Amino acid sequence: MKKIYFLVVLCILVGCKKESPKLTPIVKKKVPAIILSDERKVEIDTAAIGVFKSETLKQFYIASENQTVWGNLEKRTFVLSHLEKSDKLGLEPEDYKISQLKKFESKVASLNDKDLAAYDILLTYNFEKYLNHIYKGKLDPKKLYGNWDLDEKTFDVNSVLIKGFNKNKLDSIVENIQPKTQIYRGLLKALEIINTFPDDSIGTIESADKIVLNDTNPALINIKKRLLYWDDMTGTENLSKIYDKKTFESVKKFQERHGLASDGVIGVGTIRALNHSKESRKKQIIANLERWRWYPSELAENYFIINIPDYSLNVVENQDTTLVRNVVVGTSKRRTPIITSFLKTVVFNPTWTVPPTILKEDVVPAMKRNRNYLAKKNITIYDTTGKVVSPADWNEKKPNNYRYVQSPGYDNSLGLMKILFPNHHSVYLHDTNHRGIFGRNNRSMSSGCVRVENPLELAQHILDVDGNWPQDRIDTIIASKTTMSFKITKKYALYQWYWTAWSKKNQLIFRADIYDLDSDLYAQLRN
Repeated sequence: MKKIYFLVVLCILVGCKKESPKLTPIVKKKVPAIILSDERKVEIDTAAIGVFKSETLKQFYIASENQTVWGNLEKRTFVLSHLEKSDKLGLEPEDYKISQLKKFESKVASLNDKDLAAYDILLTYNFEKYLNHIYKGKLDPKKLYGNWDLDEKTFDVNSVLIKGFNKNKLDSIVENIQPKTQIYRGLLKALEIINTFPDDSIGTIESADKIVLNDTNPALINIKKRLLYWDDMTGTENLSKIYDKKTFESVKKFQERHGLASDGVIGVGTIRALNHSKESRKKQIIANLERWRWYPSELAENYFIINIPDYSLNVVENQDTTLVRNVVVGTSKRRTPIITSFLKTVVFNPTWTVPPTILKEDVVPAMKRNRNYLAKKNITIYDTTGKVVSPADWNEKKPNNYRYVQSPGYDNSLGLMKILFPNHHSVYLHDTNHRGIFGRNNRSMSSGCVRVENPLELAQHILDVDGNWPQDRIDTIIASKTTMSFKITKKYALYQWYWTAWSKKNQLIFRADIYDLDSDLYAQLRN
C-alpha cells in the first residue's frame, strides 16, 4: 500500500513539473563590432563610461573593446555639425553639449589620453541622444498626457549608429530615421520659412468690436502691419484706419491660412490669430515637430487621419486622398483622445448608452428638474436585472444603479451609424442628431467621440470593396431601425492625432490650439 501511495505522489510531482512554464532566458541582442580607423586611439576607463549611467553607451564601447572611436576628423565634423544645427529640426543644440564638444575639438590634437577619452564618450553619448530625439522625440507623451494612446517607438540606436559608422554613411542614418510623413516635412519647411521673417515689433491689436468692410477703426493700423508682416498683404500700404477692399481681401487670405471663416469680418478669433508674434508661432511649430516624432514614422497603405484642432478627417488610400470630411471633436473639458488604431466594425442604427460623465453632469441634473427628460429623448431606464424602470420610480439618489439606453433612430445621439475601433477610451466615430453643426467654424463640441459629416457615404465607401454595398442596401437597413453590425474587411489604420501647424505650398498654416497644449509642450522641451 505504501508503494502505491509513493507512486501516486511521484506521479503528481512529475505532472506538476510538466505543467510548470519554462523560464525563457533574456538574450541581449549582440551589438556589431565597431571598425576602428587608423587614427589615434586610446583605452577608455570603464568608470568614465559608467558616470553617464547609460546601458546603451556601455554596450557601444564594448563593441570597440573600450577604445576611442572618433579619431576620424570627417566623422567628428559630421557629428558636430549636426548637433550644432539641430535647431533646424526644432531641437536645442545645448541639449547635446555642443559648446563643450567644440571646446574639446578646438584642442583635440593636444588632448592627453584621459581628455581624449572624455571627449570621445561625450561625443558618442550626445550623438546617440540626438538620434533618439529625432526618431521618437525628446519627451514621452505617456508621461505628459493621460489620454495619449500611442505605441512606444522602440529604437536600437547602437545597431543603427554602428552600421552607419562602419559603412561611412552617418549622413544617411540621420535622414532615414526621421519621420517620413509629408506633414513632418512640411513642419521642417515651416520652421525654415518662419526663420526668414525679421524680428517682430508690432504692437498688440486691441479691438472689442467686429470690423467690417468700409469701417473706420484705429486697430486697423496694426492689423495692416500684421498682414504686411506675414505676407498676406503685399506692396506699400497706406496705414490708414479705414477697412478698404485690399485689406478685406488680405484678411480673408489670413483667415483661410488659420482655419477661420474666410468672410473678411474681423472678430475675436481673427484678432487672436493676428496677435501671435513670430516667436510664438515658431514655438508652436517646434512643439508640433516634437509631436510628429511621437507618431509612427511611416503611415499605413490605407488610413483615416483625423486632425483634432483642424476638425477634419481625411481618408487616404494608396497615397491618394479619396474622401475629406468635417468632424466635431471633444470640448476642452471632455477632450478627444489621441489614438493609433485600426477600423473594425460599422454599426448601423446603433443604440446609445449614456456614459458616466454625461450621466453625472447632464442627465441627473436634468432628471431632477424634469422626470420626463429621458422619455422625451427616447431613452429607456433599466435596472441591474434588465427590467425597465419608469421615470417615476427612478431613484435620484442612486443614479449609477441604472443603465440608460437610447433607442435607434434618426434622433439618436449617435445618429444612424458608428464606426468602432479598438481603444482604451470607449470612443468611436459616429453620426449625430445635430447635423447642422458641421458648418460652424469652432467644432470643439462633443463629449470625446468624433462626429462625422455625411457618415453613411463614408460607411458605404469603406464597406463597398466588392460591389456588395449599393446605397439602397444601406437605405433598407436604416429604414428597418434594427441595429446591425458589419465587419470592415479592407484594412484601414486610424490615426486620431493633434497638430496645430504645418506648411503647404510654402505657406504657413496654423490652427487654434483648442486644448492649450502647445506652449506647455514647448516649455517642457526647453526645460
